[in-house]
Amino acid sequence: MSDTTATVHLAKAGPEYGVGVYRDITEWAATTPDWMQSAGEIGTELGILVFVALFAVQWWRARTRDDRSMAQALLAPAAVVVVYGLSEIIKIWLHEERPCRDIPNVRTIAECPAPGDWAFPSNHSVIAAASAATLLVTWRLVAAFALPLAVLVALSRVYVGVHYLHDVAAGALLGLVLAPLLLLAVRAPGTWAVARLRQRPVLKPVLGAVPPAASRPEAAAELHATASHR
Repeated sequence: MSDTTATVHLAKAGPEYGVGVYRDITEWAATTPDWMQSAGEIGTELGILVFVALFAVQWWRARTRDDRSMAQALLAPAAVVVVYGLSEIIKIWLHEERPCRDIPNVRTIAECPAPGDWAFPSNHSVIAAASAATLLVTWRLVAAFALPLAVLVALSRVYVGVHYLHDVAAGALLGLVLAPLLLLAVRAPGTWAVARLRQRPVLKPVLGAVPPAASRPEAAAELHATASHR
């Protein structure tokens, strides 16, 4: 069997077992109230913007924090972009057709993407899951919010009818596993780079500056010792 034939068979394997679940979800979605359908269609894009906003807030907070915090604030969205790029390569390789085009007589909430915009894996799911996973590593305070949001974004893609369930499951798995691993792999050199780049005044508006106490190890140790005796 040639590589091309194997690729085609792999791309066709998903729809064969995903059609029934897709039909069940889209038929149920068509019976939901108009406000819920509108919320689903808007939310599928709005969720991604929320993650962008969270990364922006994280970067702003890191401007007055230590080098590692700033490195993580910059590397987290970078890791998401890299994993998204990988998902695009997979989509182009597999060529799985969108269910809203491939399955006859289905009613979808969202307009079906243009031909050539392939289905597997779901890019929205990749981005949402990768964002939530990196935030879990770098800003755990928002993890309780970010993780459920990623699930909602992924499921909304099936609800509005533009993806199979296995598309979003694969995308979520790809983002959850690869993005934090990539972040952790480059965190140490990233911290080193931020420490050097912060010495350049021209980059201060972007990278901020280390707080005086944190910039001197002996001062940080002194503050820690003082706090422990209170």
